[in-house]
Amino acid sequence: MHPAVDNSLSRLVAGVTDLVTHVLTLLYLFTWDLCLVPLTVLVGPKPKGSLIPPGKMGHGGKWPEWHATAPGDSRSACPALNAMANHGILPRDGRNIRFTDLSIKIKETYNFAPTFCWYVPMYIARVLGRSYYEDTVDLEDISVHNGIEHDASLFRHDTYLSHTGDQSKPSKDLIDGFFRSVKGDKVTVDDLAQYSEIRRASSRRDNGQFTLSLFHTLFASANCATLIRVMGGDVETLRAWLYEERLVDGFESANRDPWGLTFGAFQSTVLAIEGRIRAEKRDGTATTLLRRIHANGNEKQGLRDGKMRKKGASHGLMESAEI
Repeated sequence: MHPAVDNSLSRLVAGVTDLVTHVLTLLYLFTWDLCLVPLTVLVGPKPKGSLIPPGKMGHGGKWPEWHATAPGDSRSACPALNAMANHGILPRDGRNIRFTDLSIKIKETYNFAPTFCWYVPMYIARVLGRSYYEDTVDLEDISVHNGIEHDASLFRHDTYLSHTGDQSKPSKDLIDGFFRSVKGDKVTVDDLAQYSEIRRASSRRDNGQFTLSLFHTLFASANCATLIRVMGGDVETLRAWLYEERLVDGFESANRDPWGLTFGAFQSTVLAIEGRIRAEKRDGTATTLLRRIHANGNEKQGLRDGKMRKKGASHGLMESAEI
């Protein structure tokens, strides 16, 4: 047989084998996940404060000290992973992390189910052409475009639109816009859907290379759902997590299911967010919603100013009474 033909056949067989193995792995994984759902319902969540056992990192909400990212450290487009590196849960330099260790540490920190914690690093390894069981990753490698990083991210500018293409740092202006859009002390499904709609409309308008596949559309809404299902939707907790990539003192995952947050349970919030995002593609969509957000931000600032004036007036009355 001619060497070129032999080489082609070898690659074809390897490709088919890889595809079949991947499909069987996914079938196993999602069957496992499906079995965890009724078990979780039967057993119920763990009591607050008991999610992480004594002797384990994070027990009682005590996490390793947070350090700001240092020059030369590797960081990704994912605030969850960056926060873990900033706290020393992952190597602080963000380098040479085994994919298998990544799975374990995600489970221990955020209480995702083992199915989720296995699938995401395995998917990243596959995108990068590496072995999940044998290879390592630097956090910056995870930012490869259209891997898990995607256009219309809530807290990073599109790679094509950013000046350097660097996805390792949060975009403060986008985070500012997000918190201006939040209507109360807790982030809601509606808040996330509205801001996702804004980001998709503006990226579609401004990014000449905009892409957002069905997979990345759902992955984007899964990222959004994490803010509620894992971080609890608490605004102050999220400010630290998004701006500084830091876990607040006392942090414990909002999900306390004994086997962690399964794909099945997670999808209820993912689909609720995605279902509220309008499919309009008009350029004016982003502009209209941004005006609403700025109005909402000004209204909240006015309320804060009013409270401060009221507090100041009360303080003045107290001083007059003392005189």
